[in-house]
Amino acid sequence: MQEKTTWWREHRNGLIVAGIGALLLAMGGCAGETPKSAPTMTQDQVRSNADKAFEKLKQEEKNRAVDSGVRSY
Repeated sequence: MQEKTTWWREHRNGLIVAGIGALLLAMGGCAGETPKSAPTMTQDQVRSNADKAFEKLKQEEKNRAVDSGVRSY
């Protein structure tokens, strides 16, 4: 008498191989991406940012001097 087999038992090995293959493809796809480089700043951008920060610092000092009653330089 032949044993009744379920769909899972008939296709188990094929499903396992397909799952492992999909996992390997996913891992290979992630490893294949090139890392993104950090954006570089030009000398003009650095100078502009430094100038803005310095102006902001001078304004804060001026405001602090006015609030405390001390004369600014």
